[in-house]
Amino acid sequence: QAENAEYKELMSSDAAAKELILFAKNRLNKFYNPKLYTAPPKREVSAEDRIYENMGGEVTTPAPGGIAGTGIEALVQLSSQREAPPPPPETAAAYTKKSQESGGVIAMMDLLISDLDKEMTVAETEEKEAQKDYE
Repeated sequence: QAENAEYKELMSSDAAAKELILFAKNRLNKFYNPKLYTAPPKREVSAEDRIYENMGGEVTTPAPGGIAGTGIEALVQLSSQREAPPPPPETAAAYTKKSQESGGVIAMMDLLISDLDKEMTVAETEEKEAQKDYE
């Protein structure tokens, strides 16, 4: 039973990690590869909220309170004497989109996902064999 509990914990943590990596990969694709980005599903609205929206109301989600939910609205530094900042440095060239830089990060995420899949497969086969031995 201890092995079964360990197996269930491993599977749930691996599934959560895989979901998080896929979410991060999708976010990176939104910036680097817009063609590969998949938009999140539309939010399901309850019947009461749908009626409220149809009557002209706007359903909003509560905003987080301040910085990281602390209630602090802004970090302000006051100074009585300020010097003018130096001029910005000269730029070398015009902006160009760098799609090659994302390849390494996204490939690393794919490698992590494949490692998680392998670990989950191994755990499943070990659990099946342990279950057969138990019976």
